[in-house]
Amino acid sequence: MAKYFDVHPENPQPRSIGQIADAVREGALIAYPTDSCYALGCRLGSRDGMDRIRSIRRLDDRHHFTLMCRDFAQLGQFVHVDNDVFRAVKASTPGSYTFILPATREVPRKLLHPRKKTVGVRIPDHVVTQALLAELGEPLLSSTLLLPDEEEPMTQGWEIKDRLDHAVDAVVDSGDCGTEPTTVVDFSGGGVEIVRRGAGDTSRFE
Repeated sequence: MAKYFDVHPENPQPRSIGQIADAVREGALIAYPTDSCYALGCRLGSRDGMDRIRSIRRLDDRHHFTLMCRDFAQLGQFVHVDNDVFRAVKASTPGSYTFILPATREVPRKLLHPRKKTVGVRIPDHVVTQALLAELGEPLLSSTLLLPDEEEPMTQGWEIKDRLDHAVDAVVDSGDCGTEPTTVVDFSGGGVEIVRRGAGDTSRFE
């Protein structure tokens, strides 16, 4: 049965944020809000968490997981960013974008795209997510909470608790965070490819 955390959207309670971070450190899989849909998240090195996300969403090994990072400095530990890409990514963060980039050795091999050796990274513009990432001190391994055969993600914490009560360990509710996923931009091929048009404005990449 999943624990339910009702967190204030503008002034997150430090005690709740601390409890959620502790649960992640101990291996919990959480459902949490971002600036672009709810997401499933677990500790970076959690093989069990990654397998559970794949099971819930019915994903194959070609799925790009996302590292939810607190800031640009943390993002730079996990992906290679050349000067041109640096400017584009820096100008777009924090925000509703996921960037696919070549991974550094800091990223566990099991998280990488099997052929490209890339990983998705993003910096969310969401008070609660940022508070959690600050408390955790490392990225959250994440994937959009979009269930199989459904066109839109769930938007309400209570609904997620009801549907996934035995599939996740905790649900973080800080209100509706919308149904539009991030815009996904792939820089790994030497150019710019917009993989998915979502909440982030694509005009700066076109």
